[in-house]
Amino acid sequence: MNTTDDTTQIKIPGTPEMASPAALDNPKADLAALEDLERHLFAHRFAQAGINSFNGSINPPKASRDSGEVLAILEQEDHELLCSEATGAMLQRLSGHRELLTDTQNAQVKILMRDRAAIVDVPAEEQAAFTRLTNESFDVWQKAKVGNDWASFEPYLDRIVEAMRTIAGYKNASADPYDVWLDENEHGTDRAFYDSFFSQVKEVVVPLLADVIASGRQPSKRMFEGKFDEQRQWALARDLIELEGLDKDKMLLTKTEHPFSDALTTNYGIIASHVHEDDILSNVYSMLHEGGHALYETEGNPAFDYTSLKGGTSAGMHESQSRFFENYVGRSEAFAPTLLHAMRKHFPGQMNRVTARQLFMAANRAEPGLIRTEADELTYPLHVLIRYEIEQLLMSGEAHASDVPKLWRDRYKAYLGIRVPNDTKGALQDVHWSQGAIGYFPTYAVGSAYGAQFLAAMERSRIDFDLLLSRGDLAPIRAWLKDNIWRHGRSKDSADIIRDACGEEFSATYYTDYLVKKYSAIYGL
Repeated sequence: MNTTDDTTQIKIPGTPEMASPAALDNPKADLAALEDLERHLFAHRFAQAGINSFNGSINPPKASRDSGEVLAILEQEDHELLCSEATGAMLQRLSGHRELLTDTQNAQVKILMRDRAAIVDVPAEEQAAFTRLTNESFDVWQKAKVGNDWASFEPYLDRIVEAMRTIAGYKNASADPYDVWLDENEHGTDRAFYDSFFSQVKEVVVPLLADVIASGRQPSKRMFEGKFDEQRQWALARDLIELEGLDKDKMLLTKTEHPFSDALTTNYGIIASHVHEDDILSNVYSMLHEGGHALYETEGNPAFDYTSLKGGTSAGMHESQSRFFENYVGRSEAFAPTLLHAMRKHFPGQMNRVTARQLFMAANRAEPGLIRTEADELTYPLHVLIRYEIEQLLMSGEAHASDVPKLWRDRYKAYLGIRVPNDTKGALQDVHWSQGAIGYFPTYAVGSAYGAQFLAAMERSRIDFDLLLSRGDLAPIRAWLKDNIWRHGRSKDSADIIRDACGEEFSATYYTDYLVKKYSAIYGL
């Protein structure tokens, strides 16, 4: 590198060209550097999303360590790109020239500065080690779940918790470690927020569930029992993708142990799911759920594809979209005829005598169960609450991995009144902890609540929700969601999206009122 006064050059990480000293006071040069940085970070995200998706679906078991090493290298390079002094200085200069930037550029600077602040004090080797750990842990979890072998996964969970406590300390030494991760998954939230939210939900759900059980009424699922050919179920899954409004030419559908979805760009979405030969409804609602995630990702603003603004703004907002299509659309009585028509196409012999009303009632049967992903709308938040409480104990050090199976069993007995027979159907059922996603679970419940508030706002905007569903016409509903949520990507936080779309701050009352109204009608309460 030349070091004379006139030719000193500064290499901004991620840029192939060297910037002259004049570029330091030149917003145009900084914007060029910003664009180049974004493209390099995007290339890494593209690779990381693909690797993670294939790890969870098609990769052979022995590929795990190699892919983990690649992910760790990419993680280190992300850190170097985003956390260098040159990048920090460039972002700081641009933040001082907001009047010269477009709305999109201002949003990019804001988000990149936030992303940088979240990792700048985390040693790159610490983050890379965590990536290697979670990649290995995921592989161990997969085997442990199949073998009902908590003991093999237990040491990994302890290591993950300890690493997350350490990393949280680097991120914000003055904050509670669990609060750090709650905020990272849903910006602006902490334990106080979720304690208040779950308190309100419990006040309504627990007595409502008791009334449901006391009613002695229970919709039948008999017509959905039996054997449903797996190949035909996968054909149904592909039809459900199109029914939701996803572009099949953008979507990769593959198989996995624990359903998930992701998107590399607005032109490349991935849904990984599974089918059970004896449970067709599981397939239907898993696909609608993952399809909601995929719509959020693939129907966003394509101009954001190569920027930090690409994707959902938070885990909670993402779950609001998946839960919206799974429940507010998929489990509504108005949409039941459309769903039944799709099911009859592939299973005419088993579905021709089923009525839309029977499908609606069976899909909304409320009863305590073991598996969160198979839970009805009413009991679902209690599944999430159990995980939230256990995560708090783990992150505070009040509990360790060896305590989790008993904590799990005790809470399922207390909240849902059921006995957990083994760890496969208990503490090993979810993939999240193996991937270091502590702090994610609460977003499932708050996302469900966001959806109820969006539905109310939609109806205030004169969208006749039930009429559209009865026609199988989801286009106006998707258009509202696209205009108010999807197009913003990460440029707006959840709180701002809710305020702008609904004309008010977030309120869980819409959610609890929805549950009371729906289940009171179903069970004649």
